[in-house]
Amino acid sequence: MAGKRAIPRLSLPEVIANDLRERILSGDLAEGETIRQENLAEEYEVSRMPIREALKRLDAEGLVNLTTNRGATVTKHSLAEMGEIFDLRTLLEVDLFRRAIPLMTESDFARSTKILDQMEESYDADDVSRWGALNYNYHSALYSAAGRGLTNELLQRINLQTDRYVRMNLSVMKQREPAKEEHRKLLTLAQQGRTEEACTLLADHIKRTKEQLLQMVAAKREAEDP
Repeated sequence: MAGKRAIPRLSLPEVIANDLRERILSGDLAEGETIRQENLAEEYEVSRMPIREALKRLDAEGLVNLTTNRGATVTKHSLAEMGEIFDLRTLLEVDLFRRAIPLMTESDFARSTKILDQMEESYDADDVSRWGALNYNYHSALYSAAGRGLTNELLQRINLQTDRYVRMNLSVMKQREPAKEEHRKLLTLAQQGRTEEACTLLADHIKRTKEQLLQMVAAKREAEDP
């Protein structure tokens, strides 16, 4: 007889937090938007208690600003803060990639290739939400051989702050081929053991994304509040 299989059981606050997180990352809840607990309680057909717990989780992740007796708002980063977040990504990701490449195995390359193929499918299907998740998974696969758990946890939190902006950029970006080509080349250079070239390309890749996003967000905010 087969053994018992554990099935993850999510609490109600976890379910709500997961849904709200995706709504924030997808732009359904815009930066700076006020989140009213009573409205969410009615929308999710629950009491305010699980709503408060869900918002506390998102506040800890930096996606919302929760203040006592004043409700919550979706976090709105300044342009300087956004730039700083991408600079932190560069520091952490390049370090992880440099450590990982010499340790990567055929299994690592195969997993990265599989995710990359799925990413390219999502590009072609214009599935921005799926691409956002796959993009994170792909970069994580490239760095996993480094075995740096604490750094990866920190990077996950930082990436959560940029994911919605990256999705915004992808949704309006006309030329997606350069991003596709860079992702493919990162893997090729890693397979060839060309560590410094791969790390230079990764740094340039993040910098280009940063510059595009800052320009896009600045223009969007100026249009909304001239």
